[in-house]
Amino acid sequence: MLEIAIIGYCIYFLINFYTTFMQIDYVQKAKNGNAVILNQSGFKIAGNYSVESNKLGLLTILYDFMLFFLWIGFGLEALNTLTNDYTGWVKAVIFIDSFIIINWLFALPFDLYSTFSLDKRYGFSNITKKLYIQDTLKSGVLFLIFGSAAIAGLALIIESFPSWWIYGFGFIFGVVIVINILAPYFMMLFNKFEPLKDEILKEKIEILLKSVGFKSSGVFSSDASKRDNRLNAYFGGLGGSKRVVLFDTLIEKLSHNELLAVLGHELGHAKNGDIYKNIGIMGFVLFIFFAIFGNLPDEVFLGLGLANEPYAIIVVFMLFSSIFSFFLMPLISAMSRHNEYAADRFGSEMQTKEDLINALLKLANENKSFPLSHPLYIFFHYSHPPLVERFKALGFYGAGIGQIKEDEALKGNCKYE
Repeated sequence: MLEIAIIGYCIYFLINFYTTFMQIDYVQKAKNGNAVILNQSGFKIAGNYSVESNKLGLLTILYDFMLFFLWIGFGLEALNTLTNDYTGWVKAVIFIDSFIIINWLFALPFDLYSTFSLDKRYGFSNITKKLYIQDTLKSGVLFLIFGSAAIAGLALIIESFPSWWIYGFGFIFGVVIVINILAPYFMMLFNKFEPLKDEILKEKIEILLKSVGFKSSGVFSSDASKRDNRLNAYFGGLGGSKRVVLFDTLIEKLSHNELLAVLGHELGHAKNGDIYKNIGIMGFVLFIFFAIFGNLPDEVFLGLGLANEPYAIIVVFMLFSSIFSFFLMPLISAMSRHNEYAADRFGSEMQTKEDLINALLKLANENKSFPLSHPLYIFFHYSHPPLVERFKALGFYGAGIGQIKEDEALKGNCKYE
């Protein structure tokens, strides 16, 4: 059984590595051709950023592969020996916390390079070393408090029930729901949220929300630019904690109509029930995972030098669940891309197709999003359709779109079917 899981991990690694390699080669060639969507300069810059990001991704994939075999070769057994003085849920918390912290330390050089070198060079990252350390400490404290509590709860369930995986699924699924409800409050530890100061825009947004019956706890702007220059907006929270959040970078770069089109897209997800569909899919996948990992034979744990105890069950889940997630992603991503097209249609109806396309153009330019990708990479990795396909679905078929300047709207240059 363990051998089958290891073979599965190797297949996962090879596909992941190959598709990323193919994406690099594809973008490397495409970025020197005729511009699509973006202007010629922006097209090449976005291509360069995509290539560099994916090269870093290749190194990360290789590094994770080696780390995986270090863990199953001797790392888990060594960590087990170091925590032999503890038992039950206490051992589970110490063992799993140590496992996560060690993995984080190994991944830290990649994160530092991405944040302070790659993203700095391309004009994204504004974060200071002090803020990075503060964010890391805050995240660490949250993990040690809430993550450790979740691990302890799951370990106690494993110890207490023969069919623990059913109750364990319910517990973890409940934790995920609570985290989504509390997410806006956790985010307040990292960002400053203020009620929208632009009263005209605020009124327009409230009218838009009311028109589709969407209730929220308010419309806020976030000081995201202190970390990053990318543009974004989102609906955070569930139930009474739902709120509309606009990055200050988005407010600065987009016109009112373009902002409303972007929010219209997000409202499309809410109106179509995509949020609850995603929660349902996540719950189904989580249930399958618990059914698999809750019924593993003792041989799997013995092969890793572990006992069939809570700490070992949880760490095996963490090590091997990525295999199942990866092979489920094409199906989940295909459904997600379908939902994105539907949300685009809804957003364009809330405003106009021109407003949504103008907004997507500015997002692509500012976020340096390369509009083309290898089909195989899209199949395995893309939860959103490529920008070219989104434009086609909205009815745009003009070839001159690549010639518009970065900060200009289309100004009637679009052609629709």
